[in-house]
Amino acid sequence: MELKEWAKLQEQLLSAQTSVIRGYLRSVETSAEERKAGLGKSKSNISIIKDILLAAQTPLHVSELISQAHEQYGVELDRESVVSALTKKVRKGEVFVRTGPNTYGLKDQ
Repeated sequence: MELKEWAKLQEQLLSAQTSVIRGYLRSVETSAEERKAGLGKSKSNISIIKDILLAAQTPLHVSELISQAHEQYGVELDRESVVSALTKKVRKGEVFVRTGPNTYGLKDQ
């Protein structure tokens, strides 16, 4: 291999490496910007339920809350965990009210 061919090969290799490094840096910078903006954060189960109830503007049964969480957010909620969390919030008088058996709404609605 001639020196000129070797130099061209080295240039191509360095160019490819630079391209990979720049791509990595762009993804890291984007992730940092998303974190600063609060993007990419996953919602808590309670905030998902709150959003669903806000949109519904009416109390919903736990089964419906779980179904809508799956449809709208792609999240599989555990029924017992949801009931437990909502019951605790209701007892503390925070955000949610119980309007019937396993049926919850927002306190201010």
